[in-house]
Amino acid sequence: MLVGVISDTHDNLALARRAGEIFARERVEAVIHLGDYVAPFTLAELLGVVGGKAVFYGVFGNNDGERLGLSRVAGGFGASLLDPPATVSIGGRRLLLLHGFGSPENTVELVDALASSGRWDAVLYGHTHKARVERVGGSLVLNPGDGGGSLEKPSAAILDLESMEARLVSLEG
Repeated sequence: MLVGVISDTHDNLALARRAGEIFARERVEAVIHLGDYVAPFTLAELLGVVGGKAVFYGVFGNNDGERLGLSRVAGGFGASLLDPPATVSIGGRRLLLLHGFGSPENTVELVDALASSGRWDAVLYGHTHKARVERVGGSLVLNPGDGGGSLEKPSAAILDLESMEARLVSLEG
């Protein structure tokens, strides 16, 4: 089972749409957004492309101030947004979804500690805008990078739940 993973879109509609198109082309069965959509229209753009083709899972980020609006948009597509950290089971795998914890350094330190616990098959996070695919303990650690392209080259990820491997995909034109 393939899962599209993105984070930190920060109202970049073109890149949210492009990610959705890539996820549709890859035939992902689920899409995960790890927070910092920012405004509800950004989530609507992504769900407008993948809605109905893939199950959606999302958590809030530190820049998601309009939570009610975001939740209403998600609900309109039959999805819901969760408060992080959130554990979800997809394709027989336990995944921990979160955005971040304060500074980028603090986020990485806490993510690695969570992954080292072995409680999850994968720990997925955003916030740092830095792509990362790595094994920590027995868990896959995945940060899909900067989905909005505000600090780094824009990227997302495709996670294969069967092999528990992930690959980064560029969102550049």
